Amino acid sequence: MAGGAESGGASGPIVVLVVHGPNLNLLGVREPEIYGRTRLADIDKELKQLGRELEMKVETFQSNSEGGIVDRIQKARGKCDVLILNPGSYTHTSIAIRDAIQAVSIPVIEVHLSNVYRREAFRHHSTIADIAHGRIMGFGAESYSLALRAARTMAEESRRRSA
Repeated sequence: MAGGAESGGASGPIVVLVVHGPNLNLLGVREPEIYGRTRLADIDKELKQLGRELEMKVETFQSNSEGGIVDRIQKARGKCDVLILNPGSYTHTSIAIRDAIQAVSIPVIEVHLSNVYRREAFRHHSTIADIAHGRIMGFGAESYSLALRAARTMAEESRRRSA
């Protein structure tokens, strides 16, 4: 029940789950010319700090396993208002992640550090683009902060409609 008793209610904090896909645990050292030098731990720390400033609860999770990502998305059902997802390379291949998103009915913002359209052609396809509320890409680590601010707006609008 996003926005319900489990996530704090209409007056409780907005709960956002940030899921990082495969190889994002190597941020800062893996291809810094593409992904930057910011470590994942620093992104998570900054997101939690920004969440406190915006009066939101931010939970983060990273997995290199498609099944681990699916399990975490399913676990969020009824407990979070918005999902911010960087599926990494699963963006282009995972029907299982797409199905999990549809099954939990949590609005999703797709995030990428790089602009996928400035990269190899196979990276231009996303299995979740058409079910995502929006996509933010190309701003490096700042892409996540932009997504968190958008998540707040989305959740507030959803709560106003439900009131």
